[in-house]
Amino acid sequence: MVQTVDLLLTGAKVLNVYTREFTTTNVWIDGDKIVSVLPDADLKARTTVDLQGKWLVPGFIDAHVHIESALVTPSEIGKILLQHGVTTVVADPHELGNVAGTAGIEYLIHDSRQTPLDVRYMLPSSVPCVPFDHNGATLHAADLEPLYAEPEVNGLAEVMDYGAVERGDKDTMDKVHAAYPHGYHADGHGAGLSARQLEVMAAAGMDTDHECTSVKEAQERVNAGMHVFLREGTVERDLLNTVGAVTESNAAQFAFCTDDKTIGDLIKEGSIDRNLRMAIAAGLRPEIAYAMASYHAALAHKLSDRGSISAGKLADLVVIDDLADVHISRVMKSGAWQDEETASKPLPFTATHLQHHLQLADLRMPLEGTVDANIIGVQPNHITTDHVVQSVTGVQGEFQPDFDRDILKMVVVERHHNTGCVGLGLVQGFKLKHGAVASSVAHDAHNIVAVGSSDAAIMQAIMAITATDGGQAVATDKEVLANVPLPIGGLLSDQPYRVVAKQMAALRTAYNQVSVDVDYDPFITLSFLTLPVIPTLKLTDQGLFDFDTFSFVPVFKEAKVAQAAGNRQN
Repeated sequence: MVQTVDLLLTGAKVLNVYTREFTTTNVWIDGDKIVSVLPDADLKARTTVDLQGKWLVPGFIDAHVHIESALVTPSEIGKILLQHGVTTVVADPHELGNVAGTAGIEYLIHDSRQTPLDVRYMLPSSVPCVPFDHNGATLHAADLEPLYAEPEVNGLAEVMDYGAVERGDKDTMDKVHAAYPHGYHADGHGAGLSARQLEVMAAAGMDTDHECTSVKEAQERVNAGMHVFLREGTVERDLLNTVGAVTESNAAQFAFCTDDKTIGDLIKEGSIDRNLRMAIAAGLRPEIAYAMASYHAALAHKLSDRGSISAGKLADLVVIDDLADVHISRVMKSGAWQDEETASKPLPFTATHLQHHLQLADLRMPLEGTVDANIIGVQPNHITTDHVVQSVTGVQGEFQPDFDRDILKMVVVERHHNTGCVGLGLVQGFKLKHGAVASSVAHDAHNIVAVGSSDAAIMQAIMAITATDGGQAVATDKEVLANVPLPIGGLLSDQPYRVVAKQMAALRTAYNQVSVDVDYDPFITLSFLTLPVIPTLKLTDQGLFDFDTFSFVPVFKEAKVAQAAGNRQN
C-alpha cells in the first residue's frame, strides 16, 4: 500500500548540506517532518506545490542571540524573524536573567511558546557577569539545574569569566559540567583571549565562540576545536573581517549569529539572511554559506532533528528566488507555511521595577586645574572601546564637557536595589552638542546608563525612563524629546514590534537633533559601555573599569580633588 503524505514539493533545486551541492529532487512532507527526498519515492501527496526555478534550503538558525537586544518579547521577534527565513534561534536570556533571575528566564520561555519560531535557550552562566557587578540577581549552578526540565533549554550560555575558568571556580565549573549529562553543551565567550587562553576554555568544556573580530582570531578558535559563530549584529559588525577564515575544509566549524540586533535593523537589514548575503558577496560559495546558516549551527548545538533537508528532519524550509540576494519567497516551519503572523500579545511581567534616589548633586565631578584623564573611546560598530588618555581642565572647580574634542560626561546609576551607587566617567564619540540620552539597557548588570552635554539634561533623560519603569530617552535641559518605554524588566517593550520600531526611529531622530549625526547606533553602543568583560575601558555604577588590568582605575589620573573612579554611595 502506497503511503499518502500531506505535501510534495517538486521542481526546486534542493540543498544537500552533507555534500554542499544543489540537486533537483522531490521533498515529501507529512505533518512536521520530512519523509523523503527521493525523486522516485513510492509515495502519494494530498497537495503538490511546484517550485520550478527556485531553490530550497533548510530553515536558518541564529546560533547565538540575545532576544532582549531587539527590545521586544520572544513572541514579537518571532513575527519578524520567520519572515526572514529564521526558523530556530539559540538564545542567551542572561539580560533579563541579570535583572530578574529565574523569574526573567521563565518569562522568556513562556512568552516564546506563543510563536512558531523555535526558541532554544542556553542557561546564563554569568549572572552577574563578574562577581563585583551590582545587578538584579545572582544565579548559582543549583538555581539553574531545575530549568533543564524545560524542553526549550539547550545547554549553558556564553561563559564570560575567563578568570573563573582558569582557576577552576567551583560554581562556574559546576554550571559547565551540569550541561553535559543532559546531552547539551556549553558556549564560550573568548573576547580578547590569546590562543593559549582559548585552549584553557576548550579544555574546560566550552566548545563554541562568537567573539572573534579578525581572520586570525577565527582561525585560533578553530584550532582550539571550537565551533565559530561569525557575527553580524547592530553594533558587532564583524562578519566581513572574519569570513575569510572559512575554507572548504574547515567550513563545518563555522555558523552565523547576530548576537545583538535592534528591531529596526531586523526589519531593515534582516537577520541571518543578511549574514548570508554579505558572506556570499564576499566570495563564499553559496552552498557553504547556506549550510553554515543551518546545518553547521545545528551541529554546534547538537540539534539533531533539524538543519538539513533529509528524511526524519523537521520540515523547516526556506524557498529562495535568488541565491546571492537571499530573496525569500516562502518560509515553512515544522511543515506549516508561515504566510501570516500569529495573533499573539506579549505576556505581562511585573517582577521588577526601577529603584534609585539620584539627585542632581550626585552628577558633579570635582576637578581643579588641568590633569590627564582616562576616557572611554567609542569604536563605531564594535563593542570594544579604546583607552584614551587626554588632558582635561576644570571650570569653576568641576569638569565641564569639551565639545571641540567630543569629551562628555557618562553616568551609571544602580537601579535594582536602591543602593545609591553612581559611577561617573568620561566618554568620547557620541558627538552630542546639547542634550542627553539615557537607557535602562546596559550590559550586563542593566543599571541606568546616560551620557550628556549637561547634568540637567542627563537628569531629565534619567527621570524620563524612571517614570516609565525603564526605557530609552533623549532629552534636553528643559524637555524630553523622545522616550521608548521598556516596562518588562527595563529591557523589553510590551508593545507590538512595529510600534517599537517606530518609537526607536523617533528616538534616533531626536538624537540627531541634539548631536552631529553618527554612523553607528548610539543607543546599543551606549548599552555596551558598561560591560566589564569586554576590552578595554568600561564604566559601572562603582566606577571606571580597565579590562586590561581587570581593576578599577581613576578617571582623573592626578586630580587635586580626590575622585575614586566616580563611585558614590548616598
